[in-house]
Amino acid sequence: MTLKTPLRKNSRANAAGQVAMDLVCPAGSLPALKQAVDNGADAVYLGFRDATNARNFAGLNFDDQTLEQGLRYAHERGCKVLMALNTYPQALQGGTWRKAIDRAAEAGIDAILLADPALMDYARTTWPEVHLHLSVQASATNHEAINFYGARFGIRRAVLPRVLSLAQVADVAANTDVEIEVFGFGSLCVMVEGRCALSSYVTGEAPNTHGVCSPAKAVRWQQTPAGLESRLNGVLIDRYADGELAGYPTLCKGRFDVNDEEYYAIEEPTSLNTLELLPQLAAMGVRAIKIEGRQRSPAYVGQVTRVWRAAIDQCLDEHQRYAVKPVWMSELNKVAEGQQHTLGAYHRSWK
Repeated sequence: MTLKTPLRKNSRANAAGQVAMDLVCPAGSLPALKQAVDNGADAVYLGFRDATNARNFAGLNFDDQTLEQGLRYAHERGCKVLMALNTYPQALQGGTWRKAIDRAAEAGIDAILLADPALMDYARTTWPEVHLHLSVQASATNHEAINFYGARFGIRRAVLPRVLSLAQVADVAANTDVEIEVFGFGSLCVMVEGRCALSSYVTGEAPNTHGVCSPAKAVRWQQTPAGLESRLNGVLIDRYADGELAGYPTLCKGRFDVNDEEYYAIEEPTSLNTLELLPQLAAMGVRAIKIEGRQRSPAYVGQVTRVWRAAIDQCLDEHQRYAVKPVWMSELNKVAEGQQHTLGAYHRSWK
């Protein structure tokens, strides 16, 4: 196994003694990994080309050869590489997931993100020197659950689902010694990750076992007199007027007729953007900010990483004077889903 990668610049503490947050960026491909590394990511996360990871799209992810190349590129530049093995094996399938753990450990991965307790037990027993992170797919929304995973399986870091308010994040961080990682930017999910089976009602395949909400084989686009229609396994998800931006069809982000009104009944296509919350998250002791988007392009990864690197560095160096720069928002507007932003559950005006 290769040596663990040293921490990068922003892992130091500021004058107030605050430990900075790692910037964890998506790598759906080798070019995306290089973009993240070159633009200042402290860590990248990726997956194998199979159902062991929750972004199991054709054309994405890594085989052993590209993983070796990616590890070398990242490690030579002081960036860590995290392997997402965050789906759940079904009966008689466990061998595939255990083999994936072996492949990742033998390659010299810096940490493995897991959701299934049996896989955590296997990883800790077989590869005790490999760091384990609790994937968001494990759905740990309270410190009691996180502390259990820490005590039982040696989990070092936990990724929180995107359904917690700031007060809830603060409560979790204050009551555990496990490092806390939260999503900072990217596609928003209204479901508690790891507990959503919504797409399986339409496709017959749940993301928690097959690694994708809307498998490409079930997606169809058709131009009709009424507009461009997107369907998922034959079910109409949305219809777009000429010139209207069309998104990838997922059941939770479709427009439906409800009580004679057509609207996004479950969730609007919008990107989570927490730039303005960075000082608060740092004060809570959050140790890492995660960028969503392994299914996005290398250009997206580079652009978003560059903005968040600058923001996190300013938050550390000028904590009291930190302010979101208009140029950051302008850059993120270009890649935001639906070209709009939200604070998601972090800020609930109705609560």
